[in-house]
Order: sequence, then structure tokens, then C-alpha cells
Amino acid sequence: MDVKYAFPNGFKEEEVYVRQPPGFESARFPDRVYKLRKAPYEFLLKSGFVMGSIDKTLFLLSRGGDTLIVQIYVDDIIFGGSSHALVSSFVEQMSREFEMSLMGELQFFIGLQIKQGPEGTFVHQAKYTRDILKKFEMGDSKPMTTPMITNTALDADEDG
Repeated sequence: MDVKYAFPNGFKEEEVYVRQPPGFESARFPDRVYKLRKAPYEFLLKSGFVMGSIDKTLFLLSRGGDTLIVQIYVDDIIFGGSSHALVSSFVEQMSREFEMSLMGELQFFIGLQIKQGPEGTFVHQAKYTRDILKKFEMGDSKPMTTPMITNTALDADEDG
């Protein structure tokens, strides 16, 4: 999911209003201000989610024997769960509360490529690696499964 407004993170203790940004003023209501809506963090906590103790952008919801996991990164939200009904309910709730767009199956997230298949979910950086090789004109280099000789005996570092 993608949140369609600025400042989606954090907690707000009071109502916050902002001026219309230059170039986006309403011709009908030029003197009106925008009220910042509540952050997804607040909404998730009020909806029964538990915030991660180490990663404060990770939220968990347990319902019966099912679990829903939600990760927020700036204005992007990735989520998954053990029940299609729980995931669908989450999408419906978030769409009612916030202006969101569903981006489809996760393929990229914070620079990582995600491949999902019947055998599992894999995280890799193949595109990043190809881009680096291209940048340094090494695109025609011969790929190796291990970037060093595998049968070399290593000596102890006597000097520590």
C-alpha cells in the first residue's frame, strides 16, 4: 500500500493544520487550511495491533490463531498474514481510514527485490548488483558462485 498524504509517521498529540502548498491552492477555497489526518501508527494501535519492541515500525495483530504483520516505511506499507480474511479486513479498514492505493504483490521494498513463489519468499539484490557492475563497466564479467578460491587453506593470524 501507498499512503497518499505527507507526514504519515509518528504520533500527534494535538490537531495540526497546515497552509495549502504553493501550486496546490484550491481556487474555490484559497483561504482554507489542511488538517493533518492521524498517522497510521495511531490507527493501528487503536485497532488492536501491538507495536514491535525493537522495530517501532513493525505491527502485529493476532486474531484467534491468525496473525497479521504490518511494516511501515515512510509512506509505504507492506503487510501479510496467515488468513486471507484478516488481510482483506485490514485492506478495507485502512482504505476507509486513509487515502491509500494498493500497489499489488510486493516486488521491491527499500532497495531490496522480493520474489514470492510456492517454495517461499526470497529477498535479493540482483538489480542493484547489475547496476553496480554496469556503473563500473564490469557488466561482461564472468559470474562466480563464490568470489574466492574455495580450497585455499587459511593461516592463523599470529599477530592477532
